[in-house]
Amino acid sequence: MRWLLRSKIHKARVTEANVDYIGSITIDNDLIERAGFWPGEKVLVVSNTTGQRLETYVIVGESGSGVICMNGAAAHIIKVGEEIIVMGFELSAEPIAPAIILVDRANRFLRFL
Repeated sequence: MRWLLRSKIHKARVTEANVDYIGSITIDNDLIERAGFWPGEKVLVVSNTTGQRLETYVIVGESGSGVICMNGAAAHIIKVGEEIIVMGFELSAEPIAPAIILVDRANRFLRFL
């Protein structure tokens, strides 16, 4: 068994940061569905801007809003305007084909990679 990349949102922009929220990352539901994430799923978030990495879980944001909001303590680490990658992994005995999506600067789906 190996941990393999299953879902990825590439080059998203953080639109909000809310330190008063309990925790998580809020993601536009359209992006969640295209990438194949589940609400509550543990994800790795990597900032292309600073190199920071953190683990949190997915919260569903409004469809079509383009929202990518870092919540709770994560909002101290990854800030508004940073370019990020959001990744989900799966434990599998066989290779899997990940769903990798590229978004534009407004977090709108561009294409599958």
